[in-house]
Amino acid sequence: MTIAKNLAPFKLVALDHVVIRVSDMRAMTEFYTKALGCELVWQRDELGMAHLRAGAALVDLVDRNGPLGGGAGDAPVTGGNLDHICLTITPFDEPALRAHLAGWGLTAGDAMARFGAQGSGMSVYLVDPEGNRVELKAAVLDDAQAEVL
Repeated sequence: MTIAKNLAPFKLVALDHVVIRVSDMRAMTEFYTKALGCELVWQRDELGMAHLRAGAALVDLVDRNGPLGGGAGDAPVTGGNLDHICLTITPFDEPALRAHLAGWGLTAGDAMARFGAQGSGMSVYLVDPEGNRVELKAAVLDDAQAEVL
């Protein structure tokens, strides 16, 4: 097998977070915090979401019965429990990123600031060739982006 050279206009930095849809938010939060040692860093009841620190990354739990868990908004349910993976990239050059993705026949959703393991940063969602959702996210907002938001 030949390993291809990275031709992307960005460098992958880390896995930022994984999002899991859950039926029992309390039990799953307890399992991930008490059994696995994650730390609850942000409980977002209005979204039915909990952000749990897992080392340098996050495990996000999304209540299936909440606003994000049932296919509303930008979180369509595609089956199973995994909602998406998020990869931290640098730089987050939106025009170059979109051109690169277009070269692969891919399009990305709207870029917007979203919360992740390293803080809020600009991100886009896309779907891989087998239907899995992938978020590409800047680690943090730079000063110019923060002023716009």
